[in-house]
Amino acid sequence: MIADFLHHHDWFFAIFLFCGVIVFANIAHYVLFRVLRRKEAENRAMGWGVQRYLSHPARAIFFITCLLLVLPTIPDLPAGLESALRQGFIMAIVASLGWFVIGCIYVFQAAMLRRYDLKAENNVQARRVHTQFQLFRRMLIAFVVVVDIGALLWTFNDPRIWHYGSGLLASAGVASLILATAAKSTASNFLAGLQIALTEPIRIDDVVVIQGEWGRIEEINSAYVVVRIWDLRRLIVPLTYFIENSFQNWTREAADIMGTAFLYVDYSIPVEALRKQLNAIVHPSPLWNGDVCGLQVTNLSERSMELRCLVSSRNSSENFDLRCLVREQMTAWIQQNYPAAFPTTRFAAVSELPIDPQQPIQQEHP
Repeated sequence: MIADFLHHHDWFFAIFLFCGVIVFANIAHYVLFRVLRRKEAENRAMGWGVQRYLSHPARAIFFITCLLLVLPTIPDLPAGLESALRQGFIMAIVASLGWFVIGCIYVFQAAMLRRYDLKAENNVQARRVHTQFQLFRRMLIAFVVVVDIGALLWTFNDPRIWHYGSGLLASAGVASLILATAAKSTASNFLAGLQIALTEPIRIDDVVVIQGEWGRIEEINSAYVVVRIWDLRRLIVPLTYFIENSFQNWTREAADIMGTAFLYVDYSIPVEALRKQLNAIVHPSPLWNGDVCGLQVTNLSERSMELRCLVSSRNSSENFDLRCLVREQMTAWIQQNYPAAFPTTRFAAVSELPIDPQQPIQQEHP
C-alpha cells in the first residue's frame, strides 16, 4: 500500500527521498566527526584541528552530493532546468573539494608544527619552521585556488567554454608576464617572500629593531610583515624591506642577549664597592641567566666617571627589566651610602671690575 502510494505521488516520493538523504548526510557527518573529536580528546598529540578545518567543507560535500543524487527523482522537471541544476551542483562540489583541500593543508601544518613550540625557552628552530610553513602554506593555498578555478571551467560541457578555457590556459604565460610588469611591487614581494623562507633573515617571533622601533615579528604575509611594537602598536613593513635594507635581529641565532645600564658618578666613589653591589643585585634575580654580570669604567670626563653595568638574560624582554632593576637599585644604594658621589658642577665667582692694586680697599662700617 505504501509502495503504491509513493508510486502514484512522484513529488511526495522526491520530497521524501530529499529529506532522507539530508538526514543521512547529517548523520554520517555527525558520526564521522564525533569519532574524530573523541580521538582528539583521548590523544592530545592528535589535536590537529580536524574538526576546526574539515568539518564545514565535509558537510558541504555530503549535502551537495545527496542533492545531486536526488535530482533525477524530481518529476516533470524541464531538461534545461535539470541540466542547469546538475551543472550548479557539480560546480559546488568542485568548489567544496577545493575548500576541503585547503582545510587539509591547515591540518597538515598543525600536525607538523605541534613538535615546535614557540613558547619554549630556546625556540630558534620552532621560529624557523613556523615561518617556513606559514609562507609555504599561503603559496599552496594560492595554487589550490588556481587549480580549483581551472577545474570549475572544465566542468562545462560546452565546447566553446572548453576552447575558451584552453585559450586562457595557453595565454597564461603571456598574462603572467603582463601582470608581473604591471604589478612589479607584488612580484618583488612574492620573490622576497621566497628568499625570506629560504635564507631566514627573519622568523616568526623574532625580536627586531626597524627604523628605531623595537618589536617582535608577529605575522609574515605574502606582501608585508607585521611587527608588534612593545607598546602594542603594529608596524607594517613590505617584504622587500628585509631584503634591501639593514635592520637589527636580536634573536637570529639565540634568544639570550646582553644589555647595558650606565651610571655617571663622581671620582670619589669606590668602584670595587659598586661592583660588589651589582653582583648582590643581579645574582639573586630570576631575570639573570647566570652568564654575564660585570661593571667597568668606560669613560672619564672633567665632571664624572661613566660606569657600564653589563648583564645578560634569557631574552630581550627580561634583559630590559633587569637593566631597569639595576639602574633603580644601584641609584638607591649610592643615595644611601655615598650621597656626595653624584656628579657635581664646581664653579668660582670672579669679579669683572678692574682692581687697582695700589688703591686700598675701603671697608664699610655700620
